[in-house]
Amino acid sequence: PVAPYLDAQAIVAIAVKEGCTAVHPGYGFLSENEHFARLCAEKGIKFVGPDADTIDLFGDKTKAKEAAVKAGLPVLTSSPGMVKAAEAQDFLKANPMKFPLLLKASFGGGGRGQAVVLKPEDLAETFAKCSKEAEMSFGRGEVFIESFLAKARHIEVQVMGDGKQCVHLFERDCSVQLRKQKVVEIAPGREMSAKLRERICGSAVKLCQSVGYANAGTVEF
Repeated sequence: PVAPYLDAQAIVAIAVKEGCTAVHPGYGFLSENEHFARLCAEKGIKFVGPDADTIDLFGDKTKAKEAAVKAGLPVLTSSPGMVKAAEAQDFLKANPMKFPLLLKASFGGGGRGQAVVLKPEDLAETFAKCSKEAEMSFGRGEVFIESFLAKARHIEVQVMGDGKQCVHLFERDCSVQLRKQKVVEIAPGREMSAKLRERICGSAVKLCQSVGYANAGTVEF
């Protein structure tokens, strides 16, 4: 039942046939798909969202982290995207990381393709499950490994950019979650000092300006 939502060619063909001038992708599925955005552009249809190059960069969390490092932002230790458990095991042999670890789908969001691995012997099975869920949800099965923070807070910063300059609209605390989905957003963030707020919001702006971001967007910490 998910396949039609991931069929970029069919959706663009329908849009052309019906004379659509714009496509709003909603959330999930193809909303972060660079190929879909390029197909729309090739057919003269406005993709309501960032351009294809930006989606290509930020749609892949491993590429996004590389951009963040390049912009001078602090990031957690992580691996490149991988599709097989054996690749993950080989990476950890060459680059030891302390358990527990977090597995994340390289593409997509919403908590899909994500799980905590408490001990080494659980890695292969958990990796396979995450990769399968990511493939079914987003059409891409790549998963990467990241250091796990047990008591982290989830802070999102709203940004707006015109391709040259970027501003932030402050932050919201999205730490209250159920099944990896936020259920409450609190703005401004709770118990956040002015210094930390400035650092987080400033980092979001710094990242987006470094890549010429044009559109509304959210940077998550």
